[in-house]
Amino acid sequence: MIGKISGRLDYRMGDHVLIEAAGVGYIVHCSERTLAALPAEGGHVALYTEMVVREDLMQLYGFLTLAEKEWHRLLTSVQGVGAKAALAILGTLGPEGTSRAIALGDVAAVKTAQGIGPKIAARVVNELQDKAPAIMALGASGARRAMAHAPAASAVPTEPQIIDDLPPEPAGDGMAQADALSALVNLGYGHGEAASAVAQAAGDGGDAGTLIKAALKLLAPKG
Repeated sequence: MIGKISGRLDYRMGDHVLIEAAGVGYIVHCSERTLAALPAEGGHVALYTEMVVREDLMQLYGFLTLAEKEWHRLLTSVQGVGAKAALAILGTLGPEGTSRAIALGDVAAVKTAQGIGPKIAARVVNELQDKAPAIMALGASGARRAMAHAPAASAVPTEPQIIDDLPPEPAGDGMAQADALSALVNLGYGHGEAASAVAQAAGDGGDAGTLIKAALKLLAPKG
């Protein structure tokens, strides 16, 4: 299984790119949002990847972050949502917007993606709402690690390579609370109310995903 490809962007098309890594060219399908964020042809690019294998087809799908990749995997687990439909949702909303819409039960936002009707959108929200906090935590911790380990502007790209996907590093209680707070603020909650909810939820312990889920219940409208 190819978990990540790092190399030179050879060319891009409407729904995919070709990345040359160690002398091999890989066609990788991406969402519109991901394609727009990639450098110009000839630039260095690194994408997390997921391989979709069917009886008559084998394709690589690429993602800028682990959170985006995980959302694609979860979206395709919903009946009626294929790999391209999942890309359409991520291309329209982005991983953070997808987290926000599903966590808050916003069916209308999900159905704005091309090819996603109201029944499929409702199914996505109903089946994945409980899983959204864990992905929100993954995105928050990934952003924190990226800031902590960001290379200097003058750094030279590493040698093109293909490496296995790695799980996110575990976080201590303080980092779990920080990730939960970051995720809630990204959902649109005020820093004060989000911090209060996280602090209250932290009394029972748990990882960032657990804290987010508990805090969302505390922040939900009463009555």
